[in-house]
Amino acid sequence: MKVVEERLKGRQGEIRLIPESIEDLWHLKYIIQPGDIVFSLTKRASESDDKLRSDKEMVTVRLGVEVEKVEFHRFANRLRVSGRIVAGVEDSGYHTLNITEGKELSIIKERWNDEQLERIRMAVESSNRPEVIILTIEEGEAVIGVLRQWGVDEAGVVKMSYGKDRGDSRREFFGEVYHALKKYDFDYLVVAGPGFAKNDFYQFLKEKDREMAEKAIVADVSSIGVRGFVEVLKRGIVDRIAGELRIKKDAEYMDMLLKEISKNGRAAYGLEHVKKALSFGAIETLLVADEFLREEREKWDIDSFLREVEMMNGKVVIMSTEFEPGKRLMALGGIAGLLRFNV
Repeated sequence: MKVVEERLKGRQGEIRLIPESIEDLWHLKYIIQPGDIVFSLTKRASESDDKLRSDKEMVTVRLGVEVEKVEFHRFANRLRVSGRIVAGVEDSGYHTLNITEGKELSIIKERWNDEQLERIRMAVESSNRPEVIILTIEEGEAVIGVLRQWGVDEAGVVKMSYGKDRGDSRREFFGEVYHALKKYDFDYLVVAGPGFAKNDFYQFLKEKDREMAEKAIVADVSSIGVRGFVEVLKRGIVDRIAGELRIKKDAEYMDMLLKEISKNGRAAYGLEHVKKALSFGAIETLLVADEFLREEREKWDIDSFLREVEMMNGKVVIMSTEFEPGKRLMALGGIAGLLRFNV
């Protein structure tokens, strides 16, 4: 994320941004909320065109809308911001701004909250992180994942049955996996798997493409695919090459929470139980799913609740529902607390 300009008076005002990756678009989904004013360039039919004509000339205008709905189209790599037109053209009505990577936008808010400003800071910092590909591989099957800020996206699968000449078939399989990896521009490659295939593929890489091999590290995991990706993250393998990884922390927090719940220990989950825990000053770490936070903001001033937790020396962790730990938190009511003592 690139911050072009920041014009704030206290917590009110405008921030101009350029999203530089799909992760930045994901962040913007939780930064932009109903009632904000968002400006960006968009295509509109020329006002001089006959309204009955089907071949209207489209012109580029800078339009401002008062936000009513925000949708993240993950597989189309765009964010759709819809609302009532408030500036840019004379006619009123509604319009949808399509925000894509590299497209500047301005966000104007009556009040920027801490979590939104922290998301921008995190997105700016993470723009300098190296891009990581995780390859989980076993005999005859490989699954490629692209590391995102919300987790690992499965990007490709290579499968091959070995014939009678297992040696040649195996090298052919490795060749297919290598060509699948060549499609991606990455700085680091984690080659992980449960057996010998990962080591042999790494040796194949050293012969085939030494430059790619130099970007790779080999790791042991018990399975491939999504479960293998989670193991890579939990074991801190990515941390060694990409620095501190928020996804791994989210998984650790959920493990701690579920452990406490299973033994009826120092944990609270669900809004009412968490509110009760806060009334006793018991919350040490508050876990909030980003989707839950977004939904609750439309009902009440949940941000004041989060600030109250921090004022009582509690830590607030916003977890992504795009990845498994956040989904598990949503299944528990979207909010939970690790407590200093039982309530």
